[in-house]
Amino acid sequence: MFSHIMLGSNDIERAQRFYDAVLATLGVGEPLRNLSKQGHVRLFYRHDGQTFCVTEPINGESASHANGGTVGFKCSTPEQVHAFHDAAVANGGVSIEDPPGLREGSLGSLYLAYVRDPDGNKLCALHRPKPAS
Repeated sequence: MFSHIMLGSNDIERAQRFYDAVLATLGVGEPLRNLSKQGHVRLFYRHDGQTFCVTEPINGESASHANGGTVGFKCSTPEQVHAFHDAAVANGGVSIEDPPGLREGSLGSLYLAYVRDPDGNKLCALHRPKPAS
């Protein structure tokens, strides 16, 4: 459904340090660093056919986060959720909402952690346990 997700940053070097550490917990390597025609730096992280991007806003305005918006990252285990969360907090992110853990609800069982990146963007690390047979 999605071709890519792109978030803005007011400090691209800080954002790269943050996302290099956090996305490494998911097996994502170094980003492709791109300079737009307007001279703005963009980071393209590619993994398993997906692309996550961080950019300096091309319009020259300050980056801001979406109220109500969340970018979710698929994790393969609860341990990976914790690693994502811990890497985020260790690299300038802020843990938000409930501590990492299992949540039961109308969507079934989800193992989640929520953080905000240094620019205030809300991120979710999510593992969906397989239902018991």
